[in-house]
Amino acid sequence: MSKTALSPAAPRKAAGSRAKPRPAKVKSKAVVTRLPSATGVGQPAGDIAVARRVLLTEANGLAALAANLNSQFTQAIDVLNRISGDGTQGRVIVSGMGKSGHVARKIAATMASTGTPAMFVHPAEASHGDLGMVTTSDVLLCLSNSGDVPEMADLIAHAKRFGMPLIGMTSKLKSALGQASDIALILPPVEEACPMGLAPTTSTTMMLALGDALAVALMERKGFTRDHYRVFHPGGRLGKQLIKVKDLMHAGQEIPLVPTGTAMREALVTMAGRSFGCIGILGRQGRDKGRLVGIITDGDLRRHIDGDILARKVETVMTKSPLTIRQDMLAVEALREMNQRRITALFVVDGGRPIGILHMHDCVRAGIT
Repeated sequence: MSKTALSPAAPRKAAGSRAKPRPAKVKSKAVVTRLPSATGVGQPAGDIAVARRVLLTEANGLAALAANLNSQFTQAIDVLNRISGDGTQGRVIVSGMGKSGHVARKIAATMASTGTPAMFVHPAEASHGDLGMVTTSDVLLCLSNSGDVPEMADLIAHAKRFGMPLIGMTSKLKSALGQASDIALILPPVEEACPMGLAPTTSTTMMLALGDALAVALMERKGFTRDHYRVFHPGGRLGKQLIKVKDLMHAGQEIPLVPTGTAMREALVTMAGRSFGCIGILGRQGRDKGRLVGIITDGDLRRHIDGDILARKVETVMTKSPLTIRQDMLAVEALREMNQRRITALFVVDGGRPIGILHMHDCVRAGIT
């Protein structure tokens, strides 16, 4: 039933007169006026205005957080940097309740994947046995916007009892967490993006960003490289993009090579036996001895097929100064080079001497595209 039907009936007019419709009650515009929208709540422009307000509010919170950083952050990095990459000298135990707990899980995952062993421990579960996961060589990182979460009391008491470093991330320095922390990372007083100021929005965004700042600062302190990153990310697209040529190339006896002066008849036998569709030619003397001076591919064979190619020497058929790659080159870069040049294999050299060969199929089998 419509709202009009529920309204009190209008007074009856005298016979013959036409009753004017009673205007509907207008509700308070308090909610609508918060949205800078000409089309009103629920309309696309209103939704975008809300989104922009939320994003700008949280961006202002991040700006305030950046301006608020002090020596406590550096002290936190000093303590966290003592955690060894192999976990033999402790781990970072990250904990938080509610929305802060979700952020804490992400921070622990980011640290673990960037060279700082870390794990999440739920504060309530810690009181029921999970404190056994925590060792005296660990560092405790606790997140709580208010700093007065009762479920975290036992975890904090455990850290104090065994002399574990406690880093607190909170907006209240005078809270239980703020006062118990050896190092307090204080969030600046900013408004939540929630219009009621109740749902954790700006505060959790600041926690998440501050956790990223800790992880990245630790990466740089530890000298964390792409090679280290690939060790922790062997699966997925990221891991595949960091595979190097040396991880996929064929080496040793698998490399199809013959020296200059070799008859094409013999070279073709070697070429067919390796199945790379090409063969490398090595210099025999002088500065070129042992160096890759040429390559014979299917294309070279087609270009010289009209003569008695089998009786010729390899140096009369080969393409000189072939394109080569380095073993420390990313495989995805080598694949891009092959696609651009429309070739299927590249020799890997070190100081001009061939140490391997990479075929396009090797990259495809590794999931590199």
